[in-house]
Amino acid sequence: MKKILLLQTGGTIAMQLDSGGAQINTDKWLNVIYKEMPELRRIADIEVENLFFEDSSDLNHTHWKLLAEEIFKKRKSFDGIVVLHGTDTMAYTASALSFVLQNLDIPVIFTGSQVPMSNIRSDARRNLVNAVEMATHPISEIAICFNDHLFRGNRSTKMSIGDFDAFSSPNFPPLAQIGIKINFSKYVRKDVNVEATCSPLFDDSVHVIKVFPNLNPEMLDCINLERTKAVIFEAFGIGNIPIKGKYSLLPFAEKCRDSNCHVIINSQAPYDAVDLSQYSSGRELLKLGGLSGGEMTMEATITKTMYLLGHNVDEAGFREQFMKNTAGERSKN
Repeated sequence: MKKILLLQTGGTIAMQLDSGGAQINTDKWLNVIYKEMPELRRIADIEVENLFFEDSSDLNHTHWKLLAEEIFKKRKSFDGIVVLHGTDTMAYTASALSFVLQNLDIPVIFTGSQVPMSNIRSDARRNLVNAVEMATHPISEIAICFNDHLFRGNRSTKMSIGDFDAFSSPNFPPLAQIGIKINFSKYVRKDVNVEATCSPLFDDSVHVIKVFPNLNPEMLDCINLERTKAVIFEAFGIGNIPIKGKYSLLPFAEKCRDSNCHVIINSQAPYDAVDLSQYSSGRELLKLGGLSGGEMTMEATITKTMYLLGHNVDEAGFREQFMKNTAGERSKN
């Protein structure tokens, strides 16, 4: 049997429902794994490790570092690793680890649930069984397994709060669809022959600005551009921002450029890609050195930016690496 490491980090899947709401209960969680889900032992030889127990909304790059280093340390002792994680920031963590852990030759599968496993109508059992099953296959991916689908981690985003079908991969096909049979796509990475690396360095000197009609540029004066290394605009459509009159954001983008702060453009629309060459506002941003997030998810854009900043690459290096596909996060500029 394949040997699988189950890393617990917390989240809804490990919670218990009581009169005070959903609470993490580590003792009851372990009882569920060892006594109430014997079917897992029919899939693989499983070892459980409690790395930390946190609501995923409290996770940050210190947790990403701890998780990445543990995966890297244990990668040669197991055939695959399953990470149990809260759904709120699962796509952020999976994206971050895709940049930190390069060239892994085992599957690292994230999963969780919308409803605690203690609930009768929970999606936790199916997701966990599927994730363990996926971890036994020879795929070299950091992926999210949820609701009978396997998605590339840095192509995933949480789309629903209340449905079991919580995650989607808007601009990239699922790596696998899990039914009576498991249908893998042609995009699954296999047979990595390059030495794996782990470099969990991040810099959080990043601002994300959601563009909306009547966004007053004066409200952005509170951002200390001397301490900010990158600003990410969540723009309209294909990468458009206001460029006329008092609501023009171009003067702010110019301030960013003059302060050696990267300006990155992503879209509020989850599908298709940013293309700054199509409209006048995008072309103006290009003149100011703006970088297109292409079809990257916001989670991938943010974590990739933090990762590159954490490695202190110079401006030219940052621009080159940001526009490059480094971990399957983008397929074109």
